[in-house]
Amino acid sequence: MTDTDHIRTALLDWYDAHRRDLPWRAGPGETPDPYKVWLSEIMLQQTTVATVGGYFGEFMARWPDVAALAAADLDEVLVAWQGLGYYARARNLHKCARAVAEDYGGRFPDTVDGLKALPGIGPYTANAIAAIAFERAAMPVDGNIERVTARLFNIETPLPAGKAEIAEKASTFASDHRPGDFAQAMMDLGATVCTPKSPKCLLCPLADFCDARAAGAPERLPARAEKKARPERTCVMFWVENPKGEVLLRKRPEQGLLGGMTELPSTPWREGDWPDASEISAHQPLDLDWQPADGEAVHVFTHFRLTIRLLVGKSRSRANADGFWARPADFTGHALPTVIKKAMKLVTDA
Repeated sequence: MTDTDHIRTALLDWYDAHRRDLPWRAGPGETPDPYKVWLSEIMLQQTTVATVGGYFGEFMARWPDVAALAAADLDEVLVAWQGLGYYARARNLHKCARAVAEDYGGRFPDTVDGLKALPGIGPYTANAIAAIAFERAAMPVDGNIERVTARLFNIETPLPAGKAEIAEKASTFASDHRPGDFAQAMMDLGATVCTPKSPKCLLCPLADFCDARAAGAPERLPARAEKKARPERTCVMFWVENPKGEVLLRKRPEQGLLGGMTELPSTPWREGDWPDASEISAHQPLDLDWQPADGEAVHVFTHFRLTIRLLVGKSRSRANADGFWARPADFTGHALPTVIKKAMKLVTDA
């Protein structure tokens, strides 16, 4: 047997004894449900298992299969997605469900290439679904598998430059023998044993094969290139209340950041401050006596940091404006991203 064979055998034996019990994971001897595998993989992108658990249960209760999700209104899906972030995933989730229901008779394609042709499914997700749901000889590489592989082969090239080398090494584990279990075993090992800090090498079933452990410092890997400073952006948002206690909201464009989500009226989000009152007034939704709320709200996106000032105004009527009116008690029925909730907290407990 090669080292690769020994590693696969050792890890699968460990997985059979220590596998995590996850709501989307088929038990021993059970056939995986491709819908559950797909839904969980989309939810888990950029999000932790602990966070996803509750959301997954709620989605399954409301939309138990791909046909039900395809028939749902997009706004319902966006509202249910609140808190998971990266809302483009929710839009693509809905689009993908419709494609599977309408173009594939409600059945997911069972190959990597077929899966990659669907909206929102990239190489990692396609490989994960193919391996776990359809037992294809595919090898997905998520953050956990990336870390385990970098340490097994002592790959010192810093990320992101080292991703290709790590993926190439991970692909050597692809096999027709229990590919789904092996992929999930790598994920579980990275999540519970081969952790980013203080890896539990004494408990690791692959310790004898690990080049980074032999080199004496597995916790160094994977190495990461120094991050560039996040750009700073600012904006001014507007909180308008009418005599009925309703607040003016609007929907963001379908395309782009937070596409289709609900927000407060706002200036553009730009680099540099908004010191000129006349420039701000060009973006105000109504001509009112605006007063600044106390403090500022800050939200960190992946590629920039946004600082928000909030102006508060009282409208004497349910004036016509670009948007729609909603009572704060009904905000939970709208797809409000975290950044908007932070701005709202400057004046309310929304």
